[in-house]
Amino acid sequence: DKVLPELIEPYELRAAKLREFLEDVKPSLCYDIVPLADPFGPSVTDPDLQCLVVSEETHRGGEAVNRKRLENGLPELALYEIQLMKDPDHSQNEEEKISSSSLRQRLLGTLLQPPRRDPALPLRPYVIGLTGGTGSGKTSIARLLGHLGAFVIDADKLGHAVYVPGGPAYEPVLAAFGAEILNTDGTINRKVLGAKVFGNQEQLKRLTDIVWPEIAQMAKERVREADAQGKAVCVLDAAVLLE
Repeated sequence: DKVLPELIEPYELRAAKLREFLEDVKPSLCYDIVPLADPFGPSVTDPDLQCLVVSEETHRGGEAVNRKRLENGLPELALYEIQLMKDPDHSQNEEEKISSSSLRQRLLGTLLQPPRRDPALPLRPYVIGLTGGTGSGKTSIARLLGHLGAFVIDADKLGHAVYVPGGPAYEPVLAAFGAEILNTDGTINRKVLGAKVFGNQEQLKRLTDIVWPEIAQMAKERVREADAQGKAVCVLDAAVLLE
């Protein structure tokens, strides 16, 4: 797997740049750029292929292609190996070759562009959105930023608070999904509610249309609280921040 895949350009853009490069190198060259949905692509099914260009690190992959071709009743490909340029300045945890993964690692934590001043937004607190899937390290980063003095807003906690009796989403959710979502103590049973919306886009949208605006409002109130405390930086930790 690639290191920091989220910093890799979209396929369409990479394919366009490759096409431009090939045209610059040799306009008369015939080529077909194919997106790979699996490790082999057309290399194990195309009977017209004769040669596969590999590097020293992908040579074993070329051999695997030939095994698959033989299984598919196709002739083996000639494997032409090219040498990779070495990076003399690579660090111990980086690849020895000149690598975009190493470049992306070096970019991690650096400011790619200065913060834009938006006249519609207050200068303080400076709000940082922190997002990513489960296990991506959001909680650890939020904790570190909190130790450095940032005011941390945990959207998960707001998400729980919004459902409690007396909370802003309690009555609307109850009205929309019925009393069967309640526990005996009158609290909303999140598992029962989750089962009602799981795999049902219409019901899920119904729920998020109620809940998300309330969570956003609570987050704004917490930002105002950070401002009142004189905090310079505020971090909003939310798994579905963009949505």
